[in-house]
Amino acid sequence: MKVAGVMSGTSLDGIDVSIVEIRGRRFQVEAFRSFAYPQRVREAILNLDNVPDLARLHFLLGELYAEAVLKTSRECGLRPDLIACHGQTVYHQGRREPFLGRRVSCTLQIGEAAVLAERTGLPVISDFRPRDIAAGGQGAPLVPYVDYWLFRHPKRCRAALNIGGIANVTILPPGAKPQDVVAFDTGPGNMVIDALVERHTNGRRRFDRGGRLARAGRVNRQLLDRLLADPYYRLRPPKSAGREQYGAAFVQGLLREGLPPLDLIATATALTAAAVALGIGRFAPQPVEEVIVSGGGAHNERILEYLKAFLPQARVVASSEYGIDPDAKEAVAFAILGYETWRRRPANLPAATGARHAVVLGKLTP
Repeated sequence: MKVAGVMSGTSLDGIDVSIVEIRGRRFQVEAFRSFAYPQRVREAILNLDNVPDLARLHFLLGELYAEAVLKTSRECGLRPDLIACHGQTVYHQGRREPFLGRRVSCTLQIGEAAVLAERTGLPVISDFRPRDIAAGGQGAPLVPYVDYWLFRHPKRCRAALNIGGIANVTILPPGAKPQDVVAFDTGPGNMVIDALVERHTNGRRRFDRGGRLARAGRVNRQLLDRLLADPYYRLRPPKSAGREQYGAAFVQGLLREGLPPLDLIATATALTAAAVALGIGRFAPQPVEEVIVSGGGAHNERILEYLKAFLPQARVVASSEYGIDPDAKEAVAFAILGYETWRRRPANLPAATGARHAVVLGKLTP
């Protein structure tokens, strides 16, 4: 079965499409394409603050996802049988918080699946997170199910690290069973760095290519220590994070420190790596021997240098060493999750999300 996995992450880089041939527990990535969001769409998502615009973006993203799938299909001469679309997260509250006399968790991913199905003529699996929340979980992280497929080893303790807008890690003890997996969002990935770079360059750059700007700045140790004192980093998993913690308000707080822009970028870069290392050090059941990195942060050499310094006992490698394009990893993961839903098989890991039991994820739009 050919499944088109569609992913647009919290970093708001755009739309990733992977077409994956899946047969049982084996798969082959047959195509991968990325499509940048139009600048006005990206700004609208970042500045979303009213219901009418939320509704408009919900349908507009459905159109953009359909265009991305169709263009990938045409360029590669492949027609998928199924689309698995994560959607664009606009709000995520994994932990239960008081609201109108009740305690609720919630998540919202937009991108209307009916539009995607209508434009492509293909069935669509979407809205993966709510069923896990309904079962008592946080709705995230979901990719650990796929990490367990890909990277568990009978003798080595491995960590699969994805550095997108938010960084998340899956720790796989030797010979791990599903209940042995430890997975959580470590904190900011590229999100804070990207926002500081965009401000520093007046919008000319959206990210720190290769970590060059961070390398030109100096880490402010006092600020870094204060940031790492946030209770989130001590909170035991399962736990998840999002733009609510590390978005505009967080960046404004950094800017009020009055530090030179390059020093802020350097400090935010060190924060990403230090939060990963703290999380692994605090919550891994045994020393991690290998960290397998994917996501946009896999291209930031400064983050990788910090990771190697903060985790000297571990070998830090890109997921490409294991045949997984770091940029395609999450789109591939949602193709696999969508395939599992199509087969009516549970695909969350309760050990990672906190759900009471495993559930079939997502909703089908035929």
